[in-house]
Amino acid sequence: MDRKKSTGSQIFKAAALCLPLLWLAGCAHESAEVTTPSFDQQIPAPQMNYASGSLWQASSTGLAEDVKARRRGDIVTVVISENASASKKAATGTSRDSSISAGIPKLLGLEKTPIKSWADLANLLSASNSSKFDGAGSTSRQETLQATISAKVVDVIPNGNLLIEGRRNVKVNNEDQVIVLSGTVRGRDISADNTVNSALIADARISYSGKGVISDRQKPGWLMNVLDKVWPF
Repeated sequence: MDRKKSTGSQIFKAAALCLPLLWLAGCAHESAEVTTPSFDQQIPAPQMNYASGSLWQASSTGLAEDVKARRRGDIVTVVISENASASKKAATGTSRDSSISAGIPKLLGLEKTPIKSWADLANLLSASNSSKFDGAGSTSRQETLQATISAKVVDVIPNGNLLIEGRRNVKVNNEDQVIVLSGTVRGRDISADNTVNSALIADARISYSGKGVISDRQKPGWLMNVLDKVWPF
């Protein structure tokens, strides 16, 4: 009786330990948030100092400068216009036919002996073979994303290119729509109105995801995720 109680206690403890692990595995997900420390760093404007008697300050804008982003902390508007489509089709067909026949109509006069009653020397061997294979496959994919987001210049690398990162969170009826963007852009690709197309961003990483009740209903439950990972078949 004590042994049964001990076994039941061990099973209960094992189940109690496994449940939190299963819960953590089901809740694990990739975050689309920007985690670069420089993104949230607020760059203060240079302090004005008129001790030198000059009206020109480090924070002043040049008379010939435009509104294009060029420094750390500047804002640039990114027009996301992504249209991607791909298709592939393949077909394969093979066939083979072969045949062979052999005979000895005359063999040392045996064709005139009683052997001809049970053996046809003219058709000693006859064989044929045929094989055929047909295969076909096709795939297609099309994606479209249109959006506008303002990004911050987080760094200016030595060659003058700008590292930008931006995020936008729109919440409607407790449903969050999150856009995250990062990449490298050349200063000359930024237009005069301080906008740049997403096609001109190198190493671009664009994420558009949702959080909320609707998005949750489009995902399988956490137990199903766990079973999919551990199911061996």
